[in-house]
Amino acid sequence: MSKHFEDARYYLGRAADHAKEGVKEELEPLEERVRVLVGKETEPEPSRLERLEADLKELSTTAEGEAKAAVQDARDRLRDYRESRSEE
Repeated sequence: MSKHFEDARYYLGRAADHAKEGVKEELEPLEERVRVLVGKETEPEPSRLERLEADLKELSTTAEGEAKAAVQDARDRLRDYRESRSEE
């Protein structure tokens, strides 16, 4: 008997998914008309390439900042070393 319930649950889930897609498909033209009337356009989701480019730009910016900080730290250490050597 439990197999019958598992099958029924599976088919109910599929029916719900199909109903959701059907409602979405039926409402898309209405949504578009409302967006035109209101003046709001849908923003497309960024493509995989666009997301990767954004990630690379962020990493580049982060690396640049870290490199500048490392160079400044090295300069400070070198200056401190030179000052300590000139005092001796």
